[in-house]
Amino acid sequence: MIPVKSAPGDLVDPAPEGRAETPLDLIPRRTIDAINVIKEFPTEGGGRRRVLDGISFSVGMGERMAIMGRNGAGKSTLIKILSGLQRPTHGRIHRGLNMSWPLAFGGGFEGELTGADNVRFISRLYNAPIKETFDYVADFTELGEQLNLQMRFYSNGMRMRLAFALSLAIQFECLLIDEVILVGDRRFQQKCHDELFQNRKSCAMIVAIHDIGFVKEYCKKTLILMDGRGKVFDNIELAEAIYTTL
Repeated sequence: MIPVKSAPGDLVDPAPEGRAETPLDLIPRRTIDAINVIKEFPTEGGGRRRVLDGISFSVGMGERMAIMGRNGAGKSTLIKILSGLQRPTHGRIHRGLNMSWPLAFGGGFEGELTGADNVRFISRLYNAPIKETFDYVADFTELGEQLNLQMRFYSNGMRMRLAFALSLAIQFECLLIDEVILVGDRRFQQKCHDELFQNRKSCAMIVAIHDIGFVKEYCKKTLILMDGRGKVFDNIELAEAIYTTL
């Protein structure tokens, strides 16, 4: 499954109820917004389990927000909703920035196609220049002739390298990251780190992660999830103190 192709102005909020619409209401906000997002899953007993309950936040260009919570708190579910891999039960996502699929996510690849053909196909979907995108991916992944293999023969590491490089090649304005930040051996991990945090400082990032050290070094705010509810903290030290008590 290929995540939703998002573009600036994906959704525009209407004027608040009771106020006449003005031209300013028609200008897309250059942000990623979660607006009262609720996600429920059916249970075996025929009931509903609410994983996310009224989550709201906003991330602008160049901002980096961490999503933190214990296992099962809904971090990965929220990332999937943001990317379009899942739909919220209620609420909505405003995609005012061109947003990536989850970094290193390889679920959108077609196994019968070669790595090279997958790169060309996804480049067309996102209106990215095919030759420049392919050249970047080939150089960054260092997969060489393996790009001409069908992807059903790829190891998990090879798929992650290709997905990671393709995420960067398409020049998204907001990168989604679900735990996996660096892939490959130590040298390749350093290459990933430099590309993400030195060459793309203007990119927004939304990162689901457990590593508080990473959050303190790279993020400006943190969404803490617990029992389905969420709160955004601009004070990272306070967020750390709360997270350690969960």
